[in-house]
Amino acid sequence: MRNLLIFLLFTSSLTFSQQSKNEVLTYQKALNDSYFDAKETPLKPEEIVHFNGLVFYEYNADFVVLAKLEKLENEKTFQMPTSSGKNQDYKRYGILKFNIYGQNFELEVYQNLNLIKRKGYEKHLFLPFIDLTSGNETYGAGRYLDIEIPDENILWLDFNKAYHPYCAYTSGYSCPITPDVNFLNIKVLAGVKF
Repeated sequence: MRNLLIFLLFTSSLTFSQQSKNEVLTYQKALNDSYFDAKETPLKPEEIVHFNGLVFYEYNADFVVLAKLEKLENEKTFQMPTSSGKNQDYKRYGILKFNIYGQNFELEVYQNLNLIKRKGYEKHLFLPFIDLTSGNETYGAGRYLDIEIPDENILWLDFNKAYHPYCAYTSGYSCPITPDVNFLNIKVLAGVKF
C-alpha cells in the first residue's frame, strides 16, 4: 500500500510538472509572437528588423513553487515610480511567502488601481521582482509576473513565466520600477533573459 501511495504521488507530480511545462512553453511562444506582431509589438519598425526574438531560460521546475498569500488590510494607495518619471497608483495587496532550494522568501504583490477597473483585470495582481541575475543575465530593473487573486490563500507561483517590461527593449514606455523590498537573494534561472 505504501509503495502504491509513493508511486501515485510521484506520477501525479510528473503529470503536474509536464502540464506546467506545456503551459509555460505555450505562454512563452505567445509572448514571443506578440513582439513580432505589427499590431501588438512594443517595438518600433526599425527595432523589429533587428529583433531576433525573446530568449528564455530552459524550463525549470524548481521555480514553480507553492506560495502562501497573506492579505494586507486597510492599505493606502501609494505612488509607484516608473521609468518615465510618472508615478502610478498602486496598493499593496499582500505578501507571498514561499520556499526555493530550502530558503524562505517573501515578495510583496500589488494592485494597479487603474488596471483593476478594466473588464477582465478585476483579480489581477502585479508581482515585480529583482534577483541575482538582474543587470547581468536579465533586465537590471527587474522582471514581472502577472497573477490572479486566488480563491484560497495559496497559489502556484511560476517564475518560468517571468518577463521583462517593454522598457528592456525599447523607449517610450512607463514601466514600474521594482520596489527594493522585492529583492530575492538567489538567481532565478527561469523565465525571460537577455
